[in-house]
Amino acid sequence: MYSFKELGPAELRALLQTPEAKRIRLFDVRSPAEAQRGAIPGAENVPLHVLPLREGEWRSTEDEGDDTLRIFYCQSGGRSAQACALLSARGHRNVCNLRGGIMGWIESGGAVSL
Repeated sequence: MYSFKELGPAELRALLQTPEAKRIRLFDVRSPAEAQRGAIPGAENVPLHVLPLREGEWRSTEDEGDDTLRIFYCQSGGRSAQACALLSARGHRNVCNLRGGIMGWIESGGAVSL
């Protein structure tokens, strides 16, 4: 089993309101078409199938002790869990899945940008 954290929408919202927010990067692993329908403000769209090609973009800073928390989400949490499992298996630390995805985020009152 791969080691990654999960957090719910309320936990993410609370975390984004703390000084720790500056060390968070949000990744939307849905397709660009899905992301255009609404995304969590500040999220970077990196579709799941492209993720293995882009993981090197943060590998060097992570190896240098970067403690950035990388939170992944998709529509309902399945693809983002796959992203977290893949990255965890490849040795990445501080990866986290948003439980319930953007649907859970919206249902809990979270804002989205178009």
